[in-house]
Amino acid sequence: VGEAIKNGLAYATEDRKHYGLNLIDDIKRNVSGAALEKLAKAGWVDANQEYVVADGYRKSMNIKAPSVGAITGKLSGGNQQKVVLSKWMFSDPDVLILDEPTRGIDVGAKYEIYTIINALAAQGKAVIVISSELPELLGICDRIYALSAGRITGQLPIAEATPESLMTYMTKEKE
Repeated sequence: VGEAIKNGLAYATEDRKHYGLNLIDDIKRNVSGAALEKLAKAGWVDANQEYVVADGYRKSMNIKAPSVGAITGKLSGGNQQKVVLSKWMFSDPDVLILDEPTRGIDVGAKYEIYTIINALAAQGKAVIVISSELPELLGICDRIYALSAGRITGQLPIAEATPESLMTYMTKEKE
């Protein structure tokens, strides 16, 4: 994982509770966890800077918590997902892979996640979204790759993508 981060790659797993967050720790430590070296001086983490960074993300990502000292496991699913995104954004990746980024979150949080994805793309970041929700893909992607049985069966620019065309590729048999 460390090598991937150093090379500008980040992956937000679909299972945020088991693999994306430390649920018994606070927002601050979850946000800083993937890039502690950015906060370290002579091998020690600058706790004040860690607080400033995490609080900046809490505010900019609209994470609903009284402070960055809030325990991540007590947050709603949408706010937990925003903490995951904050962690990876702090690592400043060139490529961000989001696996089912809106699974298990409410409509309002989904909209906020979509806004964040669009902002990252506007900054020139490559954002790869893996999703089983066709409306989600059609709403936020500029190109969609369809897979069937683990193989790419189609690649469509968004202007050509429809639920019907995607389903055709997604159910395509091996040739």
